[in-house]
Amino acid sequence: MEQHKTRKTQPRHPAGHGREAPLTPPGALVEGAAVYRVASRPRPGRPRVERTPPPVVMALRRLPNPRLTGLGAGLFVSAVMLAIGFLDWLMFDSSPLVYGLLFLPVSALTAFWVRTADLVTAPISVPIAFAVGVVPVSGGTGGFGGQAMALVTALAVHAGWLYGGTLVAGLIASVRKVRDMGRRQRTTGGAARPVRRPAPERG
Repeated sequence: MEQHKTRKTQPRHPAGHGREAPLTPPGALVEGAAVYRVASRPRPGRPRVERTPPPVVMALRRLPNPRLTGLGAGLFVSAVMLAIGFLDWLMFDSSPLVYGLLFLPVSALTAFWVRTADLVTAPISVPIAFAVGVVPVSGGTGGFGGQAMALVTALAVHAGWLYGGTLVAGLIASVRKVRDMGRRQRTTGGAARPVRRPAPERG
C-alpha cells in the first residue's frame, strides 16, 4: 500500500519580511497613533494666579457702562456741561477753576461711554460742549454782540482746560480703538488657523 506523505504546514511569512511579524500586545499603541496622541495632549502649564485689580479699577467697573452713539454722546456732554455752567454761575460766581476741573471727568466719561463705532466723535463733541457750557460762565451783557464777545473771551481764557479735556477724550478714544483692533486681529487669526488632522495609523 502506498503511504501518503504528510506535509507539515509551515507558517507563511508576510511578504517582504524574513521572519514572522511580532504581534502587538493588547493595550499598546501603534507608532503613528501614539505620536499623534502624545502631540495632541495639552501640556500641563503653570497654575494661573488670579491677581486682584487695583481699587481704582474696581471702582470704575462698578460705574454704569452705557454705549452711546455719536449723536447721543454729543447731546450728553453738551447737556452736562450746560448744567455745570449754570451751577457754577449760581453757586461759585462763575469760577473758571470749578468749570475746568469738572470738564475733565465729563470728557473722560464721554470717551468711555461712546460706542466703538463712533469713537472718532468723542474728541469732536467735547470742545463743542465746552463752548455750550461756558455761555453762563462768560457773563456777557448787552445784546447778541456783547454775548458773542464774552463767549470768545471766555474760550480764549479757558483754552487750557479746553485743550486738556479734548486731549483726555482723544487719548481714551485712541486706546479703546487700539484695543478693539487687537481683539479683532486675535479673533481673525484664531478663525483662519488651519485645523490639523490626525495622522493615519500604520498597519
